[in-house]
Amino acid sequence: MANRNMANSNATPVIETVEALLQAYAEGERSFSGISLGAVDLKGIDLKGADLSYADFSGADLSQANLRGVDFSYAILREANLSNADLRGAMLIGTDLQEAILNAADLKDADYDPQETRFPLGFDPSKAAMRRDR
Repeated sequence: MANRNMANSNATPVIETVEALLQAYAEGERSFSGISLGAVDLKGIDLKGADLSYADFSGADLSQANLRGVDFSYAILREANLSNADLRGAMLIGTDLQEAILNAADLKDADYDPQETRFPLGFDPSKAAMRRDR
């Protein structure tokens, strides 16, 4: 990538757009911890196995996305649309999912912390076959 130099060839690229995220993922990058892409259209995106811990996807459309095994620890997914998303085995420790749309999202075996993960009102993680981290 153009923003990498020889002395720092293992540096994570700066991700500020959906296009940059898709390009970096296609090139094999999986570490996107701390990126901020709120209110973007990521419908149907494939980010299987990515590290999106501490990321901000507030209000993003992640419906029908392949997010299997994604690390969303301490990420902000407030008001995100995750309907029909595949989140099997995802890490949702301390994740803010308040007011997120989780209709038909597959959360089987996703890890959560009952004290730190924030779900939409009325959401029951045990009915979604999620796993308690503590």
